Amino acid sequence: MALDDALLQAAARLGRPILRFYGWIEPAASFGYFQRYAQVEQMTQLRPLVRRPTGGGLVPHEADWTYSLAFPPSDDWYSLSATNSYRRVHEWIRAAFARLDLPTELAPACSKTLPGQCFQGHEMFDLLWHGQKIAGAAQRRTRDGLLIQGSVQPGQLSRARPDWQKAMCDVAGLEQGARWVPLEPDASLDDRTRELARQKYSQASYNRKR
Repeated sequence: MALDDALLQAAARLGRPILRFYGWIEPAASFGYFQRYAQVEQMTQLRPLVRRPTGGGLVPHEADWTYSLAFPPSDDWYSLSATNSYRRVHEWIRAAFARLDLPTELAPACSKTLPGQCFQGHEMFDLLWHGQKIAGAAQRRTRDGLLIQGSVQPGQLSRARPDWQKAMCDVAGLEQGARWVPLEPDASLDDRTRELARQKYSQASYNRKR
């Protein structure tokens, strides 16, 4: 969470989109910036619970594939509406799965069963596999840039995470002309990430702030 937040704050300075794939070293759950902790802790037995810098609902991180995207204000993606941005990121994931011979579809309408829980039911433009939601995302837009945090719940997809990550990069290269290069965090980004981790995301006062 700290690195994603730091990437958002540095997006304008970095001046280019950043795609980050990451995982979790232990079962955990993240929840939306505006959710109430007292309600969230009743929804899941997963611990720790961490408040995201983006909105959305409760997301379990047990065996999911987590990613984030940070766009500077100069990027075309930044000017999209929240709805179009959400649709675009899931169209990207759908195309990546298509390269892996896995047909998925975007949800045509909302069908929520348990409000506040991201993967119970689905919202419009969530990614579905056999009617089941397998990918969701949340966003935050500031003067510095746009941050998208997403989760793919692979379940029984019988696909490997490295193959999906490669497919994501390949699709962006083929359809958008993206040329991926490794991100080498500078001292400023590293220092800000450590500061946010220490003073914000590891603090109960932040995670329980609502």
